[in-house]
Amino acid sequence: MRFQTAAIHAGVEKDSAYNSIITPIYQTSTFRFEDVGQTKGYDYTRTANPTRTALEENLAALEGGAGARAVATGMAAINVVLHLFRSGDQILCTNDCYGGTERLLRTYADLYNLQVSYVDMTDLAAVKKALQPNTKVLWIETPSNPLLNVIDIQQLSDIAHAHGAMSVVDNTFLSPYNQKPFQLGADIIVHSTTKYLNGHSDVVGGAIVAKTPDDVQRIHQLVNALGQGQSPFESWLVLRGIKTLVARMRLHEENANTVARFLEAHPRVAKVNYPGLPSHKHHELAKRQQSGFGGMLSFEINGGMDQINRILRATRVFAVAESLGGIESLICHPATMTHASMLPELREKAGITDRVIRLSVGIEDVNDLVEDLETALGF
Repeated sequence: MRFQTAAIHAGVEKDSAYNSIITPIYQTSTFRFEDVGQTKGYDYTRTANPTRTALEENLAALEGGAGARAVATGMAAINVVLHLFRSGDQILCTNDCYGGTERLLRTYADLYNLQVSYVDMTDLAAVKKALQPNTKVLWIETPSNPLLNVIDIQQLSDIAHAHGAMSVVDNTFLSPYNQKPFQLGADIIVHSTTKYLNGHSDVVGGAIVAKTPDDVQRIHQLVNALGQGQSPFESWLVLRGIKTLVARMRLHEENANTVARFLEAHPRVAKVNYPGLPSHKHHELAKRQQSGFGGMLSFEINGGMDQINRILRATRVFAVAESLGGIESLICHPATMTHASMLPELREKAGITDRVIRLSVGIEDVNDLVEDLETALGF
């Protein structure tokens, strides 16, 4: 099936009793055995549930992986993958990653002696220099959050594999509609399904998709042992959201492109970070690696915190909120919101300054979005 058809149909036919078109919500904690030692494939929902299985099969089909596991949150997905590594292993991570990722990596470094290093992954020479004998994974976030830097997945995966390490790609910002990391050499993909995959800001969830059956099995065992599986109802909500993924992503991108061009021409804006702009330093790489540019962007203003706060207080369509990828437009200040937990020195080194504002551009009428920002910037 082609992508749009698979988004609607893959994995969903789970009702053998009544042939319902929509996957049922199997809201049960346990399942009756057919006989001693014999089940219909399910025994306890922490281990597996038909509704969650439908979502997992759908995600694996969309990403082109051997299998997937749906978990409680995006951070749970990262947490599970980190359990693949051992004390003393080094993790090389994108230096301008999501603040929650940095916080969890710092926690695991303290608790389990994981060796975590941050590197500008747009600089391949710097990545090669940072490799150590104990490097086990390159943790890639592209486009990055919130600076929208684009990282060459194929080049970094090749570097990782030549070193005997794996590459993990956070594909949350683009979704499988706009980026296919497995086709570029990635080994594992993580998602916060809270974002574009669900798309309606009414559920939190995460997913891990693996390229090989062996990694699928390892991840399944960890999800079960750690109790991270997503609930049936939330799995159903994410699966429902995916059915409109293609239509939403097209409009997100169309609106984001218009908003980015408006901001780029505004005298109060110093810089716009959106890979869809020809002026973006990674525009050509984004064109090669991605099938679209997505709905996320950030920009820097000519001014300080007083001006930032005026902009945040002045928007009416853009809601001041964390998260992203929903149908409604959101505005946030990463340094004090999504990346507040990140060590200040790492944040500053990565370029996540107080001047950066991040937008999750929704699917409202784009004229309302532009007018809202024009009013907010008119301080």
